[in-house]
Parts: sequence; structure tokens; C-alpha cells
Amino acid sequence: MEKWALVFPGQGSQYVGMGADLYGEFKAFREVFSRAQDITGIDIAKICLEGPKDVLDQTIHTQLAVLTFELAAYDIFKGHIGDAAPTVAAGHSLGEYSALYAAGSLGPEEAITIVQARAKRHQEALPPGAGAMAAILGLDYEAVAKVCTTCSLPGEPLDLANLNAPNQIVISGNAQAVQRVGEMAREAGIKIFVPLPISVPCHSRLLSEAAALFGEDLAKTDFNPCLIPVVSNYDPCRLHSPDCSRELLRRQIVSPVRWQETVERITAMGVTTVVEIGPRRVLSSLIKNINRQMRLLYVGDGESLLKTAASLQCR
Repeated sequence: MEKWALVFPGQGSQYVGMGADLYGEFKAFREVFSRAQDITGIDIAKICLEGPKDVLDQTIHTQLAVLTFELAAYDIFKGHIGDAAPTVAAGHSLGEYSALYAAGSLGPEEAITIVQARAKRHQEALPPGAGAMAAILGLDYEAVAKVCTTCSLPGEPLDLANLNAPNQIVISGNAQAVQRVGEMAREAGIKIFVPLPISVPCHSRLLSEAAALFGEDLAKTDFNPCLIPVVSNYDPCRLHSPDCSRELLRRQIVSPVRWQETVERITAMGVTTVVEIGPRRVLSSLIKNINRQMRLLYVGDGESLLKTAASLQCR
């Protein structure tokens, strides 16, 4: 039997109108959003479908919107694939919570509740505009680390946030420091510099206090044993379990997302196909740059749902 993995993107995959056709077609999809509204007190469906963009892009809304979409899309997908079952799951940053849901470690109420707490800790960590994130293409790990050191000043730190793929790294930290990197991009040899639509400096030391507070939230959350392995962002050598998930998720707040190593770990487990479930197809291109032999499928709307389900069932 073919071995395949589930992966879920995080913040940055959102857009106004996400999930419109699935929401209209599937009652089960709508029910997940209704339950999320009951839990959070926020009309997440309206924010996803109508925006406006500046509201959707606020971290407190973005994290809930992306998570709820992914939980709902996974539920629909699971109902379309019959006996086909993934070998392993992983998520990029916020997507790790969707992976834990798919693995049975978190129920829908637990996943939505803890992500709302996570978003709140992120949102309240810094004043609006104090932090920023940007993607850098064209430099390797060592070169980007050197740029971060050059552009950091006392009280204005920069960190490597996402080690996404060869020559694709995201930086995070003080907004002025990120801006300095953009200003010296050509001189530093950066081919592409892209500020990200994320309102807080995720995976940076600026969130140390938020991580400590989030640890208190995690202590109240129940985790079940995973039905399939879930690879950790913080340390891809470690798999989630009720004994370590709280530590792994707390550390994820201030540590880089080691996505390239995650994909390499999945590959080492014999996986030959990856199914990405999310509002937008963003992880597939990263995976292609890490392992060109990997077969890549996607679920993000009604057409891709049916196409991917059929592809899995006929192999």
C-alpha cells in the first residue's frame, strides 16, 4: 500500500472567501464553523467568507479562521476516502494543531479552545505594528543568520522563524529590524524579500512572555494518544504524545519551524505522497523544493477534494 502524509499550512494561507463552495455544499462543513462560533463567540464563517481582509488578517481571527477551515475540510475529506488512511501527519506552525486533530490527539472543542488561547497570547504580546515577519528567497541558512545579526540592534532583535526549504527562510522580530533587511536586500544578495500578512512576530524571542502564559493554557488541555504519528515543528526527531505535546507546542511559539527537516522525516518514513489540506496550496511548493519525487495532492475546495479523494482510492 502507498504511504501518504497529511500536512496543514498555517497563517498566511488565509484569504477572504476561503471555503465558500465547501460551506455552501456540505452541511458537515458548516456545522464545524457553527460549533466554532459557539465555543469562541466569534462568527468565524462570516470573517472567512466576507472579511474584510484587515479583520481576517488580525492574528486573533486568522488563527481561528485557518484552523476551523482545516478541521472542517479534513472532516469532509475523511468522509470521501473510504479505507485510505495516512501514515503520518504534520502541520506548519498553526497547522500543527490541525495535524493533532486529524490524528485524534485533540477533539474539535479542545483544538478550537487552545488555538483561541494561542491567538490571544500572540495578539496581546506586543503593541500593533511592533513586530513583523518576511520571507527571504535566495540565501542559505548561514547567510540569512548573518543578515539577521547585521540588522538587529539592542532592543530590536531578529530571529530565523521558518526554515522552510533550501533557500527559503522566514525571519521574524522587531518591525524596524525587518524593514532594515528589506532595505539592504539587494546588497545582501536576497533575490526576493516578501513581507508577510501576519500581525505578530511568530517564532521569535519577542514572544517569550506569551509562550510562558500559553504554557498555562496548555496545562488545562487534554491530549489523547495519536492514532498516527505527528511530527513536531520544534524538533522533527520527536513525535507528539500526551506526555510531550504541551512542551512541544509551548516551545514552538519561540522556536523556528523546521519544515525542511519535517519533510525529510516524513520521507524517511517511506511516504511517497503528501496531501495538503488548507485554504491555499502553500506547502506543496516548499515540499517540491525539498523532495522532487514526492507526489503532491491538495484539498482546498470542492473540485480538489473530489480529485484528491479519487486519486487516493484508485491507487
